[in-house]
Amino acid sequence: MRPNAVRREMVSPALLKRLFRLEQAGTTARTEVVAGATTFATLSYIIFVQPTVLAQAGMDFGAVMAATCVASAFATALMALGANYPIAVAPAMGHNFFFLYAVTRLGVPWPVALGADFLAGVLFMLLAAVRFREAVIDAVPDCLKAAIPVGIGLLIAFVGMQWGGIVVANPGSLVQLGRLTAPPALLALGGFLLILVLHLRRVPGAILLGILATTAAGALLGLLRYQGVLGPPPSLAPTLLKLNVAGALRPEYLEIVLVFLFLAVFDTVGTLIGVGAQAGLLRDGRLPRAGRALFADAAGTTAGTLLGTSTVTAYVESAAGVAAGGRTGLASLVTAALLLASLFFYPLARLMGGGVAGPDGAALHPVTAAALLTIGSLMMPTVTRVKWADPTEAIPAFLTIAVMPLALSIADGLAFGFVSYALLKALAGRGREVSWLGYLLAAVFLVRFALA
Repeated sequence: MRPNAVRREMVSPALLKRLFRLEQAGTTARTEVVAGATTFATLSYIIFVQPTVLAQAGMDFGAVMAATCVASAFATALMALGANYPIAVAPAMGHNFFFLYAVTRLGVPWPVALGADFLAGVLFMLLAAVRFREAVIDAVPDCLKAAIPVGIGLLIAFVGMQWGGIVVANPGSLVQLGRLTAPPALLALGGFLLILVLHLRRVPGAILLGILATTAAGALLGLLRYQGVLGPPPSLAPTLLKLNVAGALRPEYLEIVLVFLFLAVFDTVGTLIGVGAQAGLLRDGRLPRAGRALFADAAGTTAGTLLGTSTVTAYVESAAGVAAGGRTGLASLVTAALLLASLFFYPLARLMGGGVAGPDGAALHPVTAAALLTIGSLMMPTVTRVKWADPTEAIPAFLTIAVMPLALSIADGLAFGFVSYALLKALAGRGREVSWLGYLLAAVFLVRFALA
């Protein structure tokens, strides 16, 4: 076969149909391309939110952005070619705040934090291979599975309020309402409202469109300094292979590795089941090729930590692409290509994530704040799954939800939830409802509190 014929075969519709089994899935290449673009538009906020968050830990903004785009494209392509699912993979909201507030803000250097996340990714791959993940998932009671996203959502929303100047520090009451008439607060609240309106009207890519509009308003008002739209990709050098795995192997960091692992497992499985059900991919309540999908997540996290970004996981925003008709990995491959193309929009990402001075001189991020408030609000619905009439279920859920934002720690929220669940079930004479692994985790958290 001549070279030109080979190239035509590589991109021919017939090849795409065979590779992604489009006819069996009841879809077309055009539909999958639109779906992939829709998923990208919906999750693309992470391209600048992620570097804005990790920059607070001392990491280089541009390097984190590049690592985010490359790791996300790699993992999403693995999902496309390995599992053939229309599910994108990117750095997880909540995991990045655990990285920042529960790890680096407590004195752990960010290379060690990346090393701990790398170890969690390796463990995730091993668990997927030996099918132990089911035991880990079963160890977490349903009430905590429902409470964890809510607690993380409140934590994210609280940080968004801080970054928007909507709440500020107060020596007497810890926090208080900020000056809402200040330009950064007005910009954050206006962006939040706009995103909500677009979301209510089911506009695809509502978060991205709202962020772009908020950025434009901030630039016109002189709050943000315009630096262009297109430019050369930022360098990976400041974060590439800078992780410290040896440091993360110290006994006192075991809990960090385990929390990274648990968050990755729970987020991934929940998203795969939710989006898979929406796309009609489940068979008898199970997701075919789930092992391959989980491997894509774990491999993405491992690659991401090597490049310089935190945990990547299946993105629930993929539901937007599924709603647009996506049913196969071709949609994910399109999303992966657009993530790589985003590397050339570094000046725009820098503008969106740029800080401005608040009334008290503190650095604020009003554009990012608008996105965080929206994301936090969208994580609330699972609270209805808690059996609030049962105190042994309700109290652990409440403590998990309350402690995460108030202590600025996902790990502490999990600890309160596990310990209180095991204790209350035992005291109520219902100890058999707690798995052995659940008791073990509760004991580990108790030891951690005793040694703190």
